Amino acid sequence: MFSGDMAGRWRELHGSEHWDGMLDPLDVDLRRCLIAYGEMIMATYEAFIGESRSPNAGLCRYPRADLFRRVDLSHPGWYAATRYIYATASAEVHGKVLLRPLCRQGCGRECNWMGYVAVATDEGAAALGRRDIVVAWRGTQRALEWVADLKLTLASAAGILGPEGADGSDPSVHRGYLSLYTSADEGSKLSKQSARMQVLTEVARLMDKYKDEETSITVVGHSLGATLATLNAVDIVANAYNKSPDSDSRVPVTATVFGSPRTGDRDFRDVFHRLPSLRMLRVRNRPDRIPHYPPVGYADVGVELLIDTRRSPFLKPHGNESQSHDLECHLHGIAGWQGDHRGFELVVDRDVALVNKFDDCLADEYPVPVGWKVHNNKNMVKGPDGRWVLEDHDPDYDEEEEGDNL
Repeated sequence: MFSGDMAGRWRELHGSEHWDGMLDPLDVDLRRCLIAYGEMIMATYEAFIGESRSPNAGLCRYPRADLFRRVDLSHPGWYAATRYIYATASAEVHGKVLLRPLCRQGCGRECNWMGYVAVATDEGAAALGRRDIVVAWRGTQRALEWVADLKLTLASAAGILGPEGADGSDPSVHRGYLSLYTSADEGSKLSKQSARMQVLTEVARLMDKYKDEETSITVVGHSLGATLATLNAVDIVANAYNKSPDSDSRVPVTATVFGSPRTGDRDFRDVFHRLPSLRMLRVRNRPDRIPHYPPVGYADVGVELLIDTRRSPFLKPHGNESQSHDLECHLHGIAGWQGDHRGFELVVDRDVALVNKFDDCLADEYPVPVGWKVHNNKNMVKGPDGRWVLEDHDPDYDEEEEGDNL
């Protein structure tokens, strides 16, 4: 999906000029760039084990070395996953336990795989024009993450804004999103460190490793993952994780988010916008109501790219929130959106069958089953004794060993 002069234009595509003149009409290289990063978010959904009856529910199906080979990426050899991210979710809202889950830790909290940190390989760096570090966050999948979505009250963001927030204001963010980002669980090997520190530690390691190369940091996410990407991007810049230890120069940090709820208040927005090496492009689908949530006390952040997938002749009339919010539907819209006063044309030849990967989005005239992206027999495997067993997790990958390295 990366092509054209994207290597020569990467700073412009990552918002060096705040995408001025690139959004209407939507620049074709920017379309390809957004779709490619969207596919990296989609990898978190495809690899996530969501079957509630599985003993591996909430984990990743594949080890890091196999992740991009096993999911649908246009250029699977251009990046390598270097660290998985795990987040702790709590069942409490205002001191009350809303759910008592049968979680792996056996308590009112659980640890789930939320995404990954990756870096461009030598092949990828040559094609991209720099060594790109990517942090990808997935959206809500588990019950306790829905509980986090409900923690609507604001909480101080001072802990992630560092000295940048010390201007007399009191920037605040959504309490539930902040909790997912910053909570740790001493009882869990996988989230003994918070998701925040897992990412920052890995970004610092990669920045030091590639300190002699031209580097960028790209933080991407969809839905809940978009809010975590917002927190993560501002955290990286405000606390100077976008520079190597022996240099004062900062590398650009760009957040690319899809279907993002609002993350913080106006003071948080103001801090975000005044950080010089930080940019955000926020893709919003007009019929999607999630980006208007929460409606009171919050402010939008970044530059907005507004699309409207209702214009697509390939999709059925939008009748539910799931379709409007679907990530593949967003990527389809980016491939063909021509603006409010023009038609819809697939400038990027992205297969329309992908919009039915998980949801019922494609018009009925197209013979593509709904939710066709399933693993063979839903990972039920017939053993030598003739009995069927669930094998939805790579037997050679042990998350507990990874936890020992956190």
